Amino acid sequence: MKRKILIASALLSCFIFVMAVVADLTGKWKGTIHTPDGNDLQVVYNFKADGDKLTGTAESPAGTVTVDDGKITGDTFSFKVTVDGNDYPHKGKMYADSCGIDIDFGGQTIHTTVVRDTSK
Repeated sequence: MKRKILIASALLSCFIFVMAVVADLTGKWKGTIHTPDGNDLQVVYNFKADGDKLTGTAESPAGTVTVDDGKITGDTFSFKVTVDGNDYPHKGKMYADSCGIDIDFGGQTIHTTVVRDTSK
C-alpha cells in the first residue's frame, strides 16, 4: 500500500513539474540573433503554451510573423517561422529564466538565448 502511495505521489509531482514548465513558457521573451551574414537582429517572441502546443508570434525590425507547428515536450520545444517564403525551424530548451534556441538558417545552425521580458 505504501508503495502505491509513493508511486502515485511521484507521478503527481512529475505531472505538476511538467505543467509548471509548460506554463512558464507563455509570455514575452527578448534576445539578439547573430545571423550568418554577420548582422545582429533584435527579436521578441510572444509565446502561448497550451498543453503540448506552442503558438505565438516572433517580432523583428522586419515585422511580425507567426509561430507555426509549435510543440512542447517537457522542457524542450520546437517551432518554425516563415519569413519571405523561407522556413526557419527553431529548437529550444527552457531554463529557469531563459531559453536557449537553435535556429536553422538553411543548413547553418545559429544558437541564441532569449530572456523573459519582465517590463510592463
